[in-house]
Parts: sequence; C-alpha cells; structure tokens
Amino acid sequence: MADTAQSPLETATGPPDHSEFRSRVRVFLEEHPLAVPRGATVDDDIDEADSVRRAKTFQAALHDAGLAAITYPAEIGGGGLDKSFQEIYHKESAAYRLPVFPLAISHGMCLPVLNDFGTDEQKSEHLEKIIRAEEIWCQMFSEPGAGSDVASLQMRAERDGDQWVLNGQKVWTSGAQYCDYGLVVARTDPEQPKHRGLSMFKVDLSAPGVEIRPLRQITGDAHFNEVFLTDTRIPADWLVGELNMGWSVAIAMLMYERVALGAGGVSGGGGARPGAKRIAELAREHDRGDDPVVRNALADLYIRERLLTFIGMRIRAAADAGRAPGPEGSIAKLATAALAKDTTELILEVIGAGATAWPADDDSAETFVMAFLSAPAMAIAGGTNEVQRNIIGERVLGLPKEPSVDKNVPFKDLLVGTQR
Repeated sequence: MADTAQSPLETATGPPDHSEFRSRVRVFLEEHPLAVPRGATVDDDIDEADSVRRAKTFQAALHDAGLAAITYPAEIGGGGLDKSFQEIYHKESAAYRLPVFPLAISHGMCLPVLNDFGTDEQKSEHLEKIIRAEEIWCQMFSEPGAGSDVASLQMRAERDGDQWVLNGQKVWTSGAQYCDYGLVVARTDPEQPKHRGLSMFKVDLSAPGVEIRPLRQITGDAHFNEVFLTDTRIPADWLVGELNMGWSVAIAMLMYERVALGAGGVSGGGGARPGAKRIAELAREHDRGDDPVVRNALADLYIRERLLTFIGMRIRAAADAGRAPGPEGSIAKLATAALAKDTTELILEVIGAGATAWPADDDSAETFVMAFLSAPAMAIAGGTNEVQRNIIGERVLGLPKEPSVDKNVPFKDLLVGTQR
C-alpha cells in the first residue's frame, strides 16, 4: 500500500486552489495511457481479466496522484478535499473513457457503506485497499425467492462461538468472479419480522464453502453470478453495523447503488451507451442528420442527459456533505433506465439494417447492438422501475404507503420465497 502520510494535493499552506487542482487533473488524464478521450478509437475487444487489470492499474495511479476518493480523509487514502474539488474532477474526467467499470460497485457502494457502518478496525484494514483497488468488493443481496422484496431473504447466519456460519444462496451478484470480498446480508433472527433480524457481514470470497457460478446473458457475457455459501465460517467481528439491524445498512447500500447507477457515482463506466452528441454524428454518417423525427429525439435525449447531470451534481453534493443518499437517487435511477432504453432504440433507428448485420471490422456497430441488448437490465438492476416509482410516490410525492400485512409477523411464520 502506498504511503499516504501527505496527499500529493496538500501544500505547506493547505489544499491548493481550484485552478491548480484542475491543472493536476488535466495533466494526469492527458498523460495516463489508459485515459482515452471520448470519440477516439479504442479497443473494446479485451477480456475480463485484462479489464480488471486495467482498472487496478489506473486506480492505483489515480490514488498515488491524490485524485482517488477525493472527499475521503487523507489518512485512509482519500484526497482530503471538499466536494467542489470532486465536481471539478467529474467535469474534467467526463471528456474521457476511464477503465474503472469493474470498480463501480466496489467504489460506488461497498466503500461508502464500509465507511459509514464499519468498525475502526474494518476501516483501517480495508478502506485504502478498496480506494487503491488492491481489493475489489461486491454486494450480495438478491436471492431466488427475494428479488424486489429483498427483506424476504433466507440466507442464514448462525453464531458458533467466536464465528458466524453462513448458509444460503445469492443471485445476480455483479462481478463476484473477480472480487476479493463481498458484503452479504443474512438472517440472524427468524423470530423477528422480516425487516428486522437481518445483519450485514463481510465475506472472503476465496473462503471454504463459497462457490461462484456465472449467469450467461443475452449478450453472451456473464457479468452476473449465483453465489452459494455452504457452512462458510467467518470471524464474529466481521459483522458490519449492529446485530439484527442489517436492513438499515442494506437500505443505505441500495441508495448508494442508485446513485452509482443513476447519477454517475463512478465515472467512465466503459462508455457502453453513447450520448446525444455521438448519436448526432452517427445520424449524419447515415444521412439522417436532417430527419426531423431524429432531430426531435436527439433534442429530447440531450435535455434529459443534462437534467441527469444536474441531478447527479445535487446527489453527489449531498453525499459529500455527509448526508446519506435519499429518494432523489430513485429519481436518477428511474430516469437513467428510461434514457438507456430510448437512447439505444434511437441508435438502432438511425443505423437501420446495420443493427442486424454489419461488416466484421465494424466494432462500433457491435457495440451499439450490445448496448441495446443490455439496456433493459437497467430497469431491474438496483431495484426495478416499479420499486423506484413506489419510493418516489411515498417519499417524494407523499402518497399513501402500500398496505403491509406482514409488518409485525415473525419471519419464520411467513410464506415467502421458497419458505413453505
């Protein structure tokens, strides 16, 4: 681990001014070979292992330059600066494709949750390693019988002396195949109602009893996994947050996930979905630049992209001020899912038959089609569109909450998921 006694951004008189910081960011991005300007030709035909290697290499360099986790304290590997510096970094890095997508969950969800709820020992052991990408983490929530209703989960954690023993199955775990640790929520007290009696733990994914099986997607990729824990033992002090209060930790993590997915919590996520500017260029290339239908659709996409940028700035400002993400994350997540669908549909409208068959050397066409096939997943990942609408309705619009007939019923007495 790199020495972080003094951040590269610090001076004898305190942190630098914005102009100096902006210059540092620009120089770093211009000089680092893995930071590719948007619009430049880039080789997307790399395997997963190389993608992870690039992410680790870039993130280590970012950390060593004092540009990683900018608002986190310097003593844990962050930049030790305020939110205004983070916004500068976001604006400057938006002009580049950065190879950080494999770190989206590790940095966007696990890092802030561990920072909020972890013990001092857990923070000391892991935070800087996560920031520097020496460790990559994932989250394990969903189960075959607990998707949108995550609180119905059945993975068990039972205390055995100075250890916890975990048994159960998780599903749709993104990136588990290359992660070192996971944050897993399990049921520690089935006598309590389903939203209580849950606890969050960290798990070493190389531990005995952990089995990771890939799930193949329509694109041919396998970004998601099933994870089976069978008599997996972890130390008692690997509990994250309070015992039986894991739902609060889970809710915080879901809020951070919606920020990461909907508000650009991790920038440079592979650039799989082109923006309105790139589609306008594509329309001109296919002689559709003067088509009024296409032009109207492009104007709509551009406006929605700008609105999402402003929502993202608001959400990140709240997070940088120490406030946990709120329902605005659901607004951003819902808007992002709709934008992904409409953007990729417009791309296929513009390129026409090129979306069905294309020359073997036309990598961009394949990228567009893969983006189209992947777009529907945005309506599910991080909570379905229906769940987001419920949250917005109840917590933003003040509409009545859905009836809850199982609110005070012990979980063991519920007929949920596969529990009968």
